[in-house]
Amino acid sequence: MAKRNKAYKFRLYPTDEQALLIRKTFGCVRFVYNKMLAERKETYELLKEDKDALKKVKPPTPAKYKKEYEWLKEVDSLALANVQLHLDKAYKAFFKGKAKFPKFKSKRYKQSYTTNVVNGNIQLLGGHIKLPKLKMVKIRQHREIPSAHKLKSCTISMTSSGKYYVSILTEYEKEIESKEMKKVVGLDFAMNGLFIDSEGKKANYPKFYRQMLDKLAIEQRKLSRKKKDSSNWNKQRIRVAKLQEKVANQRRNFLHHQSKELAANFDAVAIEDLDMKGMSQTLMFGKSVADNGWGMFTSFLQYKLSEQGKQLIKIDKWFPSTKTCSHCGSIKEMALSERTYQCICGVSLDRDYNSAINIKKEGIRLLAIA
Repeated sequence: MAKRNKAYKFRLYPTDEQALLIRKTFGCVRFVYNKMLAERKETYELLKEDKDALKKVKPPTPAKYKKEYEWLKEVDSLALANVQLHLDKAYKAFFKGKAKFPKFKSKRYKQSYTTNVVNGNIQLLGGHIKLPKLKMVKIRQHREIPSAHKLKSCTISMTSSGKYYVSILTEYEKEIESKEMKKVVGLDFAMNGLFIDSEGKKANYPKFYRQMLDKLAIEQRKLSRKKKDSSNWNKQRIRVAKLQEKVANQRRNFLHHQSKELAANFDAVAIEDLDMKGMSQTLMFGKSVADNGWGMFTSFLQYKLSEQGKQLIKIDKWFPSTKTCSHCGSIKEMALSERTYQCICGVSLDRDYNSAINIKKEGIRLLAIA
């Protein structure tokens, strides 16, 4: 029986007093992170030529700062302890060459903190959640967490518009049987509508961001005319943030529905392993790539398939899916402006549809090898 994790996110409605303590915790978490990073950075600069000596240095802990800064005792100690774990993780990633050197967190950094379940300090109790230091906080729990799921930790966050959320991480045991890969579908990324599949169906992504661009531009211009940090500036900042959050929520909801449908109807989904960051920086595709959220979509698809014993197959990004005829296999060059694939064998197909068929065939080939 394999152990698995699943997170459930709900809206929080703290009182003014609770909201103040939450924001204070955000500040303390950021303060401790920056303090520990400053010490570690100083040590690294002094000993970076002597790796053995660097490894022997004990990293600072949040407890060290509580003696000097007594106000740190007012917030959840587990939240501060998690700061050390996050910084350790960032450091290890840097030394393994997987990430850049950790950066200091500014006030504009994501407002959140994580706390752990210890001796029943976190509990869901009929429309409320019990949290360390905060006690009972009103929660909008729109779906039940199965009784077999064990609560592990909670991440409390605040959006730019001032809304509070809690993400509850759970652990559960589930025996997942691998499905026989009978039904396979290929997806070709489409700049204009998220994807087209090997059966000819298009996702028809509504372009939520572009639909909101004009309204967003008007509200952002109003914001730029107001005195920064004034009462009216803050009210307008929240209006802009609410528009941006609406777009993000619409996108997330659409991608959840699309990925759920694919995971329900197919045993395996084949996609190209694309470099979305590189694509967004080239060919003036920045807004199109950012709008449709392909990366988020594939992430949703991955875990939804995995939960059912199904597979997401990633095809090499250099695989010539666009250049190859899905009927005869011949290869020809295709200009970006060409939207129809026409082959000497007589085949005439939509460019993306032809590519999706090729991705499906390559996915089936890889499944046979595995």
